[in-house]
Amino acid sequence: MPNTTHMRIPSNRVRDIERYIRTELDGKYPEGELRMFTLMLFEAYLGWDTAQLLLHRDDTINQSDLLKFHWAVEELKQCRPIQHIIGHTHFCNCQIAVSPDVLIPRPETEEIVTATANLLRKKEPTAQTGNYLDLCTGSGCIAIALAKEFPEARVYAVDLSAEALALARKNAERNHVEVTFSQADLLEREPLLPCTAFDLIISNPPYIRDCERSGMERNVLDYEPALALFVPDNDPLKFYRAIGHYAQRHLTGNGLLILEINEHLGPETCQLLQALGFETHLQQDFRGKDRSIIATLQP
Repeated sequence: MPNTTHMRIPSNRVRDIERYIRTELDGKYPEGELRMFTLMLFEAYLGWDTAQLLLHRDDTINQSDLLKFHWAVEELKQCRPIQHIIGHTHFCNCQIAVSPDVLIPRPETEEIVTATANLLRKKEPTAQTGNYLDLCTGSGCIAIALAKEFPEARVYAVDLSAEALALARKNAERNHVEVTFSQADLLEREPLLPCTAFDLIISNPPYIRDCERSGMERNVLDYEPALALFVPDNDPLKFYRAIGHYAQRHLTGNGLLILEINEHLGPETCQLLQALGFETHLQQDFRGKDRSIIATLQP
C-alpha cells in the first residue's frame, strides 16, 4: 500500500482534486494539456466523461481512488506520459494499450488513418475487402483501426520488436478484430506473409534524425523506445527505401502506399519514391506540416 503521509490533496471532493492537479502541475504543462490530463484521469479512474465530471464536482470519492490521482500527479511531475500512467490511449474509436515498448499513437497518425479510410471508401468496392499491410506496426493501432473500419479486409502487420508484437496482439483481441502479426527486420529480409499482393501498404516507420533529439521532450526521450523513433543522420530515409522496394514488388497495380514522414524531409522522401517508380502526393497535417505521402505505382 502506498505511503499516504505526504499526500497533499486537500480533500476527496472532486473540485478539490481538479484544483490539486492544476496547482501541482502548473508551469510544467500548458493549461490545455492540464485540462486534458484531468479529463483523462477521471475517465480512467472513475469512468466519467466531461458531462459527468461537471455534474459531480461537489461529490467526494473514496480513499483508494484518491490515491490513484495523487500518484498520477507525482508521475506526471516526472514527465511520465499520461498514457503510460493510465495504461492506454484512444485511437480511431479503438482503445489501445501502450507501454515503454511501443510508441504512443499520435493525433497526426490518427489523421492519416482517417484519410486512408476515406480514400479506400472512394475506390472500387474490392479495395474495402482487399489485403492491407501495416509495416512497423508498434502497438498495432493502425492495423487494428483499419481492421475495425473494414471488417471484410484481410489485415497484416509486421514489426521487428517481439515485445511490441505481443502488445499489438493483445490490442487486437481487446478491440475484437483479426490481424495477422509477423516479426521481421525490414532492413534485412522480407516478412514471411501468407499474402503476397496488397491493396494497401501503410507505415509509420522510424524517421527522427539523431540530430533532432535535442529538440524533443523528456516524456518522449525517457519513456518511448528509441528503436521506433530514431534514424542515423547519414541515412535518415533507410526505412522508406526498404518499404519502397518492398511495395514495388508487392503492391497491386492500383494499390496505395501511404507513409507517415519526417516534416523536414518531405521533398527528399518523395524523390526517393519517385526514383522507384511511384507517383507521389505530399500531404500536410492539421498543423500545416508535411506529414504523409500518398504514393501509387506509375502505369
